[in-house]
Amino acid sequence: MTLDELLTFVSSDRHTAVQIDSRRVRPGDVFIAIPGPNCDGHDFIGPAAASGSKYIVHQSGRSIPDVSSPSGKPVFIAVEHPAIAAGRLAQAARGNPAARLTNLAVTGTKGKTTITFLVRSCIEAAGNKCGLIGTIVCDTGASVTPSSLTTPDCLTIAEAQRQMVNAHAQYMIIEASSHALSQDRLAGINFRAAAFTNLTGDHMDYHKTKEDYLAAKTRLFTALAPEATAVLNKQAAESGSIARATKARVYWYAVDEPADLSARIESMTVEGTKFTLEHAGRRARVKTPLLGRYNVANHLAAAGLCLGAGLDLETIAAGLSSLKGVPGRLEKVSNNSDFAVLVDYAHTDDALQNVLTTLKPLCRGRLITVFGCGGDRDKTKRPRMAAVVERLADVIFVTSDNPRTEKPETIISDIMVGFRNPSSERLTVEPDRRKAIELAIEAAHPDDIVLLAGKGHETYQIIGDKKFDFSDKDIARECLKERLCTGSR
Repeated sequence: MTLDELLTFVSSDRHTAVQIDSRRVRPGDVFIAIPGPNCDGHDFIGPAAASGSKYIVHQSGRSIPDVSSPSGKPVFIAVEHPAIAAGRLAQAARGNPAARLTNLAVTGTKGKTTITFLVRSCIEAAGNKCGLIGTIVCDTGASVTPSSLTTPDCLTIAEAQRQMVNAHAQYMIIEASSHALSQDRLAGINFRAAAFTNLTGDHMDYHKTKEDYLAAKTRLFTALAPEATAVLNKQAAESGSIARATKARVYWYAVDEPADLSARIESMTVEGTKFTLEHAGRRARVKTPLLGRYNVANHLAAAGLCLGAGLDLETIAAGLSSLKGVPGRLEKVSNNSDFAVLVDYAHTDDALQNVLTTLKPLCRGRLITVFGCGGDRDKTKRPRMAAVVERLADVIFVTSDNPRTEKPETIISDIMVGFRNPSSERLTVEPDRRKAIELAIEAAHPDDIVLLAGKGHETYQIIGDKKFDFSDKDIARECLKERLCTGSR
């Protein structure tokens, strides 16, 4: 049997499921053995067969064990790229929902989540339904579930798209992580438009070099058809190589400089931003509660995706203006105090620099920053994050983020190396994140801004191999309520 024959069979037989996890295999299922960064699916061909897999897809040239299922010897299908085959089979098993949607994607180190929310807002302003898959949620229109990965596996995506189609969605917007792109999790989906935001220091524990990191991002654009649209940040140096690699038409976007799609910032306060959106000789005003020049760039990327999907500029501007905020992205903690508390997901040095640079000119008092670094992740960014915060913040609290299996004290030691003056009076080390938040809010004076950086929308903290309930926003609210009740300061 060939892969094409298996695709035809899976498309016509709704009782045959496609699996990439041998533990989920049931009699008659298709099992795809995918080589991965942490484990190799070929090592689980035996268990898959023992569970009754009738069809086993494997990589060409690999030695295959002599196995049998309860109903006889499985049919083996050799392919060059099992992950790509998995994406195609996942779509076939669910009625090819991707073909019934206008698919949009965004990749880059930062801005992906905000852009997906903006795109959905624009599509809804046009009177259409849009499914969303990203870092925070998977929203199919039929259900909204928290995400465990920025970009899930191909089976999860195909099932989510099936639900979107059933819920009468016409569009899907998805965050495309570099991990997912390097692992071909988006195989089987044709994208009408894809956007690139930027490339900064992150995920070097996985990609090892910046060149490999960029190559992973570029795969989204080399897969675009000539009639598709590549929406590229003119102000990101890496965009040039992506433009040369894609067959798609290119929309360049830029803030305060000429481009196919540009924005001229009119004003920015702690309450929001006003700018003029310009494209093909047309202009439209946007008023958004989102702050920062980088968020204006995010609006442009979203606008480019929507233009690529066929929306007009006026509808796009209305959709951009109607979004009230993005969870954990410079999200204001509601309170009656005379200082501001903001929660943001910034967990790299570049992201912290963008956020702090945005807030500093808007802050009439002191800029107080609480931050830490995640364990079991890229260690090289820890001292860089410290250097950024030391340069831009007035009061600093170093604490834990998600330590995972690392000791918080070890992570903090790595952070402290980046401070030029680690004994400064404006710097406090408090490994207990809840206590650090309490101290930061207790220290705030009128007109100060307190930034709780790193965890953003997350409602948990990972210590060891366990998750504990933990929300920066909820804890900040508790602290503000306590401060209001006691009348401190």
